[in-house]
Amino acid sequence: MRTVLITGANRGLGLEFARQYAAEGWQIFAACRAPKAAKELQQIAAESGGRIRVLEIDVTDTASVRAAAAGLKGDAIDVLLNNAGVGGPPRQRIGSLDYAAWAKVLDTNALGPMRVVEAFLENVAKSHLKQVVTITSGMGSIEDNTSGGRYAYRSSKAAVNMVMKSLSVDLAPRGITCVVMNPGWVRTDMGGSGGKLSPPESIKAMRSVIATLRPEDSGKFLHYTGKLYPW
Repeated sequence: MRTVLITGANRGLGLEFARQYAAEGWQIFAACRAPKAAKELQQIAAESGGRIRVLEIDVTDTASVRAAAAGLKGDAIDVLLNNAGVGGPPRQRIGSLDYAAWAKVLDTNALGPMRVVEAFLENVAKSHLKQVVTITSGMGSIEDNTSGGRYAYRSSKAAVNMVMKSLSVDLAPRGITCVVMNPGWVRTDMGGSGGKLSPPESIKAMRSVIATLRPEDSGKFLHYTGKLYPW
């Protein structure tokens, strides 16, 4: 049985990842900060026949991440999906930037995925697929930035892109494939109602790409369509 660990699984893209992988018979470790408050996740877990196990992980808390990893010691994780993320304060402009809020966005979106990979590295290395997939954003692309603004969010996604690029080099000797993926503009709480894609559409497309990943893809920035995205 294939296994996947999904962070930020209580809503949006993470919840849809859990729903779709469970429907295909995968074993899912669905992580979020407050499992008791994750009513929808708990509901689909209850209906999954034991395929979804809900974990408590706060990606900004190293002790929390390591405690969860200790609870899964010896378990293989085929796909580690770094999905947890925050958008940060909206509509900030030069002259009115909240640097403390910016630091929190960086902590969640860039340091958080690194904490998770580091803690669960042996689980991934033990698996058959050995994949680390981090959900980034087109807003983390330097080349694609033509509208400016969104300093906290853009910089955090550009940072996590570099983190995963370095991991793709460092983990290559262990056969671990690391990629970052742009899910497209999706209609979620973070993406807003104007998104071109529904969560099921985006996740179905990304899962198709993930299913075809090979070691030679490690280090790539991929669009949800499977095409390369500009750094």
